[in-house]
Amino acid sequence: MPKLKTKKSLAKRVKVTKKGKMLRSRAGRRHLLSCKKRKRKRNLRNKGLVSAADRKMLKGALPYDW
Repeated sequence: MPKLKTKKSLAKRVKVTKKGKMLRSRAGRRHLLSCKKRKRKRNLRNKGLVSAADRKMLKGALPYDW
């Protein structure tokens, strides 16, 4: 059986926690920040969780992180 390859683009974007959940950064923090409120920008700093349905789909792309 050959070794499975990790999708590097996904590996750079998500982090797998100890319990198997995936953390991702939130969208909307790249540009047009002057019109966004300070509280909204602060909340965009926090990591978000990948939904369970998406996690099942992405599991094959990161074969050695589980």
